[in-house]
Amino acid sequence: MIPKSFRARFLTGFLACAGLLGYAFYEQFSRGVEPCNFCILQRIAFAALGIVFLIGGLVAPKSPAARKWLVVLALIPAIAGAGVALRHVWVQIYPPPMAGCGAPMSFMLDMMPVQSVLRKVLTASGDCSNINWSFLGLTMPAWCALWFIGLGIWAIATGWRKSDRKFTARSLK
Repeated sequence: MIPKSFRARFLTGFLACAGLLGYAFYEQFSRGVEPCNFCILQRIAFAALGIVFLIGGLVAPKSPAARKWLVVLALIPAIAGAGVALRHVWVQIYPPPMAGCGAPMSFMLDMMPVQSVLRKVLTASGDCSNINWSFLGLTMPAWCALWFIGLGIWAIATGWRKSDRKFTARSLK
């Protein structure tokens, strides 16, 4: 059962993001899987994507142009999150020679400008290459990349639909 309306589709996207974040926090706090810097960036991207989906679902604009703008806004965190997740997968496949992911994100943000923090995080090492969770042969970052890509496609498919209204005999005249 795929929802038909723009509102229902965007709220479904929001629920997917909320569920994914909820599962990440469950893994962290119940099972002791500590997130690395890449994981934190992916969580931020899922939260941003979820917020765009929530706003789109609550507002549900009728204008096709406004809907397309919401899709573009949703694609920004979806593409960024997929990029970070794919980089994380790369680091897991080709781990750096030195272990240690470095200082925690909060410390780095206090001590360095945001651009330097992003550069340092994206050249991650050590703990970011650890694989401590997998399902069906894919690691958590690989699943995140698939979810980001899927949710991006979901947003595009929702925003470029012709109409929410059902076709009737009268609308065909």
